[in-house]
Amino acid sequence: MMDDDKDFGRGPDLNADAPGRRRGVRRRVCKYCNDKVQTIDYKDPQSLKYFVSERGKVVPRRMSGNCSRHQRQVTLAIKRARNIALLPFTTSG
Repeated sequence: MMDDDKDFGRGPDLNADAPGRRRGVRRRVCKYCNDKVQTIDYKDPQSLKYFVSERGKVVPRRMSGNCSRHQRQVTLAIKRARNIALLPFTTSG
């Protein structure tokens, strides 16, 4: 058997940095924590549109940059705005 061929024919990883070095990816900061917002208003669809994708889905935390507390509040506000027809559930088309 060929036990020495563990990488399954792939060449060396040319994108790998030195061991132990992290890439320069900056963590996104929560928009609501920066502005010290206490409550997220569901009656303001312009501010909530930023957190809804073009397909009508709620944008996840890792993409929006919200902290977990504000992401839960944003999700609840989007659901409330959808129920009173301020935001669409889906896009037409």
